[in-house]
Amino acid sequence: MNSFGTIFKISIYGESHGNQVGVLIDCCPAGLAISEDDFTEDILRRKSGAKGTTPRIEEDKPNIESGVFNGFTTGAPLLISFQNKNSKSEDYKDIFTFPRPGHADFTAKMKYGGFNDNRGGGHFSGRLTLGLVAAGVIAKKLINPVSVKAKLIEAGGENDIEKAIDNAVKNEDSIGGIIECVAENVSVGLGEPFFNSVESILSHIVFSIPAVKGIEFGSGFQAAKMFGSEHNDQLIDESGKTVTNFAGGINGGITNGNPLVFRVAVKPTSSISKSQQTVNLKTGSTEEIKIKGRHDVCIALRVPVVLEAVTAIVLADLMLLEHKIPRVISDNSVR
Repeated sequence: MNSFGTIFKISIYGESHGNQVGVLIDCCPAGLAISEDDFTEDILRRKSGAKGTTPRIEEDKPNIESGVFNGFTTGAPLLISFQNKNSKSEDYKDIFTFPRPGHADFTAKMKYGGFNDNRGGGHFSGRLTLGLVAAGVIAKKLINPVSVKAKLIEAGGENDIEKAIDNAVKNEDSIGGIIECVAENVSVGLGEPFFNSVESILSHIVFSIPAVKGIEFGSGFQAAKMFGSEHNDQLIDESGKTVTNFAGGINGGITNGNPLVFRVAVKPTSSISKSQQTVNLKTGSTEEIKIKGRHDVCIALRVPVVLEAVTAIVLADLMLLEHKIPRVISDNSVR
């Protein structure tokens, strides 16, 4: 299943080394001003090229294929595509026989009988998060003045992120990280208990980001070490503001008006320069594998903007359910 959402629905498509990747957005309100320039900032934040990221650099130019006319959304499905132009598929010719440790090579082959596109991880690649970022750009516009910001707060168990990356490069290894996301100006009342609680829906989409292995809201696992007298957030006014925010802005699965706060754990990139062991699926013997290709030392460096995007997507959907996003009509639109 590659679709998500109740009203603001998104469907991502493509493969790492296929012709293109992208996203189809349904039920985006009409009249929202959109241009290709709107995507520039967030796409650049996701791009590789910085220390610790893959040397594969794509143009990542958004092509708005449908759903926008005269600079405004039409209310019809919105399709945004990105061409893949810098792939080196020969690096992946042997992974059907020698599945890479930590990747989806083995599980994908077993599930799809070897018909899956295995180049660069195919449909399982982090390349597909580009579509999530594009949808997030639209969602961020819809939920304004709600703001969503995420940042990498720890890498490889270190607060000194640059030092941790340098050590990983030196050791020909990879590292993971922890990212914190905060949404401000979120209104009270979003979320539908039990199974569509804010935590449930956010967790659902967050785990669609490749390499995410854990999530915690507010005080998270630290709550297990606290007394109720410590952990309870005391209300101080009728707006719902509290002295502390151990709940992370959510009570009973419903937003309480305080900042929405959560953190995710991102695993180390599976592809590393060191030799590893795998199984030769033709012979059944254990053999050494040296992974080729271009890979991130710390994929967590590029995840914050993706995390912002999926959070905005969830909030846009929840706000539309509560009719808290007004119908968007511009004075410049054709009536």
